[in-house]
Amino acid sequence: MRKVVVLSTGGTIATRRGVAHDSVSALLGRLPGDLGVKLEGVDVFCLGSYLLTPEDMREVARQARAALGDDDVVGVVVTHGTDSMEETAFLTELFHADARPVVFTGAQRPADATDSDGPRNLADAVTVAAATTSRERGVLVAFDGQIFPARGTRKTHTLAPAAFSAPDGGAIGRVGQGGVEFSATPERWPALDLDTFDLDGVRVDVVACYPGADTVALDAVAAAGATGIVLETTGAGNANPDIRDAVARLTRSGVVVALSTRVHAGPVAELYRNGGGLDLVEAGAVPTGNLRPSQARVLLTALLGCHRDPVQTAERLRSRTRLTERI
Repeated sequence: MRKVVVLSTGGTIATRRGVAHDSVSALLGRLPGDLGVKLEGVDVFCLGSYLLTPEDMREVARQARAALGDDDVVGVVVTHGTDSMEETAFLTELFHADARPVVFTGAQRPADATDSDGPRNLADAVTVAAATTSRERGVLVAFDGQIFPARGTRKTHTLAPAAFSAPDGGAIGRVGQGGVEFSATPERWPALDLDTFDLDGVRVDVVACYPGADTVALDAVAAAGATGIVLETTGAGNANPDIRDAVARLTRSGVVVALSTRVHAGPVAELYRNGGGLDLVEAGAVPTGNLRPSQARVLLTALLGCHRDPVQTAERLRSRTRLTERI
């Protein structure tokens, strides 16, 4: 019999009195009617997603793969907090090789709110996971009636029900009374090997660049053992000469530095000297296309965890993120 597995990890959709509380059975018990598919619930953990670690996110990817080991399963749903959904969904996508979809969802209003959006979002996610048209589209985010690809999607409103957007590509589908409708198919990268993903010794930090920034933060994370650093730069990828010199020093020492931006949309570009993108790339930083710092950090973490070698990691990072400009 066709089945959808729902993996529960906590978040606002499971929250009462400010703390993640409800089990997957409670979430399924609030679904609005029969969705036409058998449901199986699994409690992975029950945490606000602001508490999750890379190890927790790896466990979600492992649980999704395990659920897809059952041939009766047509898709997987992950209920997740919205704070770090963009990270866990993208990490799962990086290791997802199956044609069947994994669909992330959650809520902006808690389970004990009279107008919680959780039941509707969960029903939509189950509908997407069960739809044959969702196959070969990878890991998806279903939220407030819209469907997004994991890569390039991020939380763009703290409180509104329409919490997510994909600024460089937009939604690829929607869920309505007529079912699931897709308007695009996201390009998928070759999946990494989840069995080789070892987080021992991997540390990736995000360091913000801003007017007047010095190298104190860069030096501090390097001293703390960072094996990778994501620069959250200004504009299309710009900092200053001091940051440039620090990047050169760090990359020579074997730290992989990824170049992202704080700007809402558009790719990182090599445009300026004097500490700008041209200088930073020449110093060894790797541009990350349209990936913003949250997902650039996930990708760098995954590559370091799979490959270890900083030269190979930088090459793999460069080859993958060249493609993100086409999102």
